Amino acid sequence: MTSIIRNISVDCADPWALASFWDRVLDRPLDPETSEGDGEVGVVLPDGSELLFLAVPEPKSSKNRLHLCLEPDIRRDDEVERILALGATLYDDRRAEDGTGWAVLRDLEGNEFCVLRSSAERTEGTLATDV
Repeated sequence: MTSIIRNISVDCADPWALASFWDRVLDRPLDPETSEGDGEVGVVLPDGSELLFLAVPEPKSSKNRLHLCLEPDIRRDDEVERILALGATLYDDRRAEDGTGWAVLRDLEGNEFCVLRSSAERTEGTLATDV
């Protein structure tokens, strides 16, 4: 018997606001049993697990030890622009002139995450193993 990952938890100051940001990024619903002001708010992922945001009193103080890497179904640069419009900030631009690479963004509370190239972009004349 093995274990499964049920939740990926993120400590934060405002679970509702951060979960609402991520539900728009991922186009996934918030846990219907949660509401604004709750100390735990989840974004339901396709497999039934949750990206779970938990209220903690202390602020983020350093680089994440764990972060999400997103593979969009649209062009990477279009997805970066869409997420920036939702309130993210560009932290480290690792996109190369040849189209490879990724962008490191920060969410509303400063948590870093990456936006990789789409599957279609990886097969457009570059090695499919490149991010």
